[in-house]
Amino acid sequence: MVAPPDNDVLWARALHYSPNGSPALQGVSLGVREGEILAVSGPRGSGKTSLLRCLSGRLVPTEGEVWFHSTALHSMDRLQREKLRRESFGWIGTQPALIAELTGWENAALPLLLRGTAHRAAKSAALDWLDRLDAGDCAHQRPHRLRQDQCQRIAVARALITLPPLLFADEPTAALHRAAGNQVLRTLTAAARSHRITVLLATGDPDVAALADRAVHLVDGRRIGETPYTATTGAEGRDTCSLSV
Repeated sequence: MVAPPDNDVLWARALHYSPNGSPALQGVSLGVREGEILAVSGPRGSGKTSLLRCLSGRLVPTEGEVWFHSTALHSMDRLQREKLRRESFGWIGTQPALIAELTGWENAALPLLLRGTAHRAAKSAALDWLDRLDAGDCAHQRPHRLRQDQCQRIAVARALITLPPLLFADEPTAALHRAAGNQVLRTLTAAARSHRITVLLATGDPDVAALADRAVHLVDGRRIGETPYTATTGAEGRDTCSLSV
């Protein structure tokens, strides 16, 4: 095994993943720099979700290596991967996956509460993030009383509240109307840049991919190319572009 380059916070080499014998990833390699927003783009079925799940330790690749700094995820056991995800990774999926019995702020604050943060401090942080995402009025409502976009904003707040070093966003606005999705994406990318959170953003939308510093493109589980976006602000401090609402 060869450790990743020093300037890469996340690094993968020759990833293969074949659930039930069907290839989802075929030899994908990439590196992600600290503070970078990297889009993983491609059509439905191209392997975007499988790649993010392998990179985040949610899945174990059939072959290949995944490194987070000097830690080899591919050689960890299940409990070690879970601990790493809880301490260092954030995750936003297409569906919010909120806990039905908890209110909006409780769902958002859950990562802090599980770490032992004081109730008052966790609630204050949750309310702050919900306000940033225009979801302050959802704080005391349970998920069944909220719209899909409101639940997704809570899920984004939950992912950001610990300011994780690395955030995985798997088509986080796919289920939202465009205007709502644009607002969520602007808040997500602005928070990532201001706190130097490294983001991997899976998307099939070229406009969403253009918010990133660069994009790698997948087709049929293979990496077919890369696009740099010079109009965004990343590790090199370029000017930020935004989606129009």
